[in-house]
Amino acid sequence: MTRVLIVDDHPLFRDGLAGLLATVPDVEVVGTAGTAEEALIAVRQAAPDIVLMDINLPGASGVEATRQTTQISPATAVLVISMVDDDDSVFAAMAAGARGYVLKGASAAEITAALRTVASGGAVFGAGVAGRLLARTPARPTAPARPDDLTAREREVLDLLAEGASNRQIARSLGLSLKTVQNHVSRILDKLQAADRTQAALRARGIPPSSY
Repeated sequence: MTRVLIVDDHPLFRDGLAGLLATVPDVEVVGTAGTAEEALIAVRQAAPDIVLMDINLPGASGVEATRQTTQISPATAVLVISMVDDDDSVFAAMAAGARGYVLKGASAAEITAALRTVASGGAVFGAGVAGRLLARTPARPTAPARPDDLTAREREVLDLLAEGASNRQIARSLGLSLKTVQNHVSRILDKLQAADRTQAALRARGIPPSSY
């Protein structure tokens, strides 16, 4: 069962999203919040698997709430669902630790698919967001932060990771066992000095550590 917290300052949207998720098998809405402060309290109390986070919140922003959520509960993934689709907001959310970014105009099927992707350990960008993100960044990985280079296989894994693939998807794509992929990801994070998959994906697209 994937436990979800919904954070949005519009009650109608919160209720609508909660209603949608109530129809999804193996998904449980464990709470809702209208501000960053309420969200962080709920994260501490409920420890959800995923937080569906709006960017524009009264008081502290959704970006700051995302950053604090990943600090308070590292096992909790944040999926941003927002009307804001400018590049700076997308980069800020991902740098804060969000696993994905989809627009509120997305269909119910797209939101559900994004939720499942993030729940499985992947990252996801909604239609229109991914294209601009990739257009603004280099297509090839940059050199690791440490002098020891990635192996050819590690670069293959990193390329797929940067595209938002989960460990299971990477395993299927490369014909590897899940355990082998997990080991590769761990070594990649170590070599890139990345705290998590999101940071590794950002560095793979040429975003320097100083940006986050």
